[in-house]
Amino acid sequence: MNTEHALPPSHLDVVLMGSGPALLLAHGAGGGIHGNFGIGIDDLARDHTLIGPHYPGAGGSPVAAAPLDLDELADQLVASALAAGQESFAVLGESLGSAVAVRVAARHPERVTALVLTAGFAVADPVVGLAARLIKTLAGAGQWSDVARLACLSCMSPTDLATIAPSELEALVAGTRAGMPPGTVDHFDLVSRVDVRADLENLSVPTLVVAPTGDRLVHPESSRRLAAGIPGARLLELPGAAHVLNDADRATWLRHVRAFLGALPAVSA
Repeated sequence: MNTEHALPPSHLDVVLMGSGPALLLAHGAGGGIHGNFGIGIDDLARDHTLIGPHYPGAGGSPVAAAPLDLDELADQLVASALAAGQESFAVLGESLGSAVAVRVAARHPERVTALVLTAGFAVADPVVGLAARLIKTLAGAGQWSDVARLACLSCMSPTDLATIAPSELEALVAGTRAGMPPGTVDHFDLVSRVDVRADLENLSVPTLVVAPTGDRLVHPESSRRLAAGIPGARLLELPGAAHVLNDADRATWLRHVRAFLGALPAVSA
């Protein structure tokens, strides 16, 4: 029985790379495909087809004219995959993208073969909820450099920040500010409203949940609750890793993700 929802035409800017089994990428708030998935992109594209839609206001996607709707965003990601010729796919979600990935699987179960959810949450905990509200307030006042400072503080580990000379901190802030897409406030507004808790118990695909234990934006307990709520989900903890994985932690993430994906049953064309 087909339970999937009707899809609108996709209007999102999409990164397409590689060949092989399809991976649909769901990025985080205030980010993008390359910025969020880092060194994993080129590696996974060696033997997978990557479909990376940018949310409204990120990449080349136009800024939304109304508040983002999670169902609509999930459908847009699926429509992007279908437009790329991919009928079924695993979904890799990071941060907000984990909630998007869960909703994709809930609304389109016939198409999703597996989930990888990193630094994710089913509903905003008080820390990420307060951060989202602060980002919206600062951005509304035009204080984008302060938004960038908050992002550096909350998304990087203390160890990584300690390696940066004080004289270079403002350059880090400026680079972070330059990388923030126009839709950042819209993304964090959605962060503050997301709630996919009711979807979890109905998921029936292999799922890997990755919890960076040094995450200061999305508490690792949120990932633990995700894993506990999804039947059969496997939880992997990355000791000391921050919300935005550095290259070493991303390499560890990639090794485990490859092992997980490699163990999935082959999907018929």
